[in-house]
Amino acid sequence: MAALSRFKILDLTRVRAGPTCVRQLADHGAEVIKIEAPDADKAQLGGPRHGSDFQNLHRNKRAITLDLKQPEAVAILKKLAETADVIVENFRPDVKDRLGIGYEAMRAVNPRIIYASMSGFGEDGPYRMRPGFDQIAQGMGGIMSVTGEPGRGPMRAGIPIADLTTGHFTAQGILIALLEREISGEGQWVQTNLLASQIAMMDFQASRYLMEGQVPGQAGNDHPTNIPTGVFATSDGHINIATAGTPIFVRLCKAFGMEDCVEDEMFSTAKARSANRKALNARIEAITRTNTSAYWVERLNAQDVPCGPIYTMDQVFADPQVQHLGMAAKVSHPVLGEISIVGQPIKLSRTPAEIRTATPELGADTDSVLRELGYDAAAIADFHARQVV
Repeated sequence: MAALSRFKILDLTRVRAGPTCVRQLADHGAEVIKIEAPDADKAQLGGPRHGSDFQNLHRNKRAITLDLKQPEAVAILKKLAETADVIVENFRPDVKDRLGIGYEAMRAVNPRIIYASMSGFGEDGPYRMRPGFDQIAQGMGGIMSVTGEPGRGPMRAGIPIADLTTGHFTAQGILIALLEREISGEGQWVQTNLLASQIAMMDFQASRYLMEGQVPGQAGNDHPTNIPTGVFATSDGHINIATAGTPIFVRLCKAFGMEDCVEDEMFSTAKARSANRKALNARIEAITRTNTSAYWVERLNAQDVPCGPIYTMDQVFADPQVQHLGMAAKVSHPVLGEISIVGQPIKLSRTPAEIRTATPELGADTDSVLRELGYDAAAIADFHARQVV
């Protein structure tokens, strides 16, 4: 059995942070029922259903439609919640209570329910009603102030890092709450938001300010504290080299025939290398430009110096180690045929994750889920006729 197969998840999420969370649970076997509005495909929140982004986010789910603005649809949701373990939503903070599907309403139906909420800025506080968006969180959380080259102005990360980390933090919170429920027998409300998640991801950059009063700035491709670490030009492109600590620096010098630098007072200590970063980088790059990226990656790895090529996305998936890791996962879609989506990075030895099914069509499982709840054919037909589902 899959690791999470005993859990039932009701997925009310849209766009990215929420679906990222639920995808983690679904890949590891949780039964996920994705609940969408009957006209969800017209809104295209998260992109078109048959697009690569939507297909990658919503695999391993069943799909039903409910118009939660109608009381009968809310009643169906509450009936589902009676036997569910987790509800995941990322509405604006006021919406769920206005619809009558907030934490307290669902807790009254099922005291064991784990109710997970994602928002832009939190469920309370002065910014709770502001619309949340990944790039806004990137700006307010600090990452744009340390990304990019010095003097070039703030730069966003190339992926929606606040959305993605919020999703992963929420999945972690849900699993923690499920573990605690095994002791207490009670559910609880799990809350995350884009702003807090982005700040948490600032990690050592944030702690440098909190403990030392340092306000980190942009360093481009150079690491702010481990030197020399950065991007170096070769005869046919660029490579990354990461040097943390003097022992690795010594090995790097041997690989490049720069043994004199080990004793040179300009470079012999971490403090000296920091003060003379530009001179050291220039000396290294004068050498790396003399041969190919592949040559230097092989030579540096032979000396146990961390390094690697800098790939475009096609080169990423052509790499033999990436192929070995199975990061391009195939799945059969009823309309699109066989497609490839991003694989699961977490590997479990006995109960591995599995891409079982492709993203379902809108409302594909509505009737079967309603039948499982005890509704007969006449009731289901009536729900469709009145657009409750």
